[in-house]
Amino acid sequence: MWKRRVASLVREGIIKSEAVRMAFLKYPRYLFVEERYRGYAHVDEPLPIPAGQTVSAPHMVAIMLELAELRPGMKVLEVGTGSGWNAALIAELVRTDVYTVERIPELVEFARRNLERAGVKNVHVIPGDGTLGFPPKAPYEVIIVTAGAPKVPKPLIEQLKPGGRLVIPVGSYHMWQDLYVVMKDENGRIKKKRWGGVAFVPLIGEHGWER
Repeated sequence: MWKRRVASLVREGIIKSEAVRMAFLKYPRYLFVEERYRGYAHVDEPLPIPAGQTVSAPHMVAIMLELAELRPGMKVLEVGTGSGWNAALIAELVRTDVYTVERIPELVEFARRNLERAGVKNVHVIPGDGTLGFPPKAPYEVIIVTAGAPKVPKPLIEQLKPGGRLVIPVGSYHMWQDLYVVMKDENGRIKKKRWGGVAFVPLIGEHGWER
């Protein structure tokens, strides 16, 4: 069923690159959800994970990965680890260490267990406020935010390497945002490109929504 879902995403033009297709096949979503939801992992909809959060629909994950234009050797920060699935896909695409920040302790442990079970060794799950980024490993060539922000967090712009890109949903608290690709040129100037409407859980933190 998962292979059929991936093939469908390719036919629909959502998965565009062979690298993303292969990453999806290597790390199916059913490895990153609770056992009771594994039979639904191929369905192209969000699924519940602990702490009242969700793992994104496969098409949304594919869109964000394609927009990020990940390549081997890139240093990547993910904000919002959730189940760990997106971090596993990123790690497969860049083939180097990936840093991912998660504010909910229950999800930190959930993601770590999932990543270990899937055999992913190059993802570092960091407990904390993702809106602050992760300064010890900055700057990053790509930053991917998997929750909706009221605005682009300033620390993430600061931690983006010149020439880098940030993929982030920005908009309202209640599950409706626009997905943006934010690019920093070699002179540090910022350019934003809107992709379209999306629906994510809120990004909570000092530079996001209040708890």
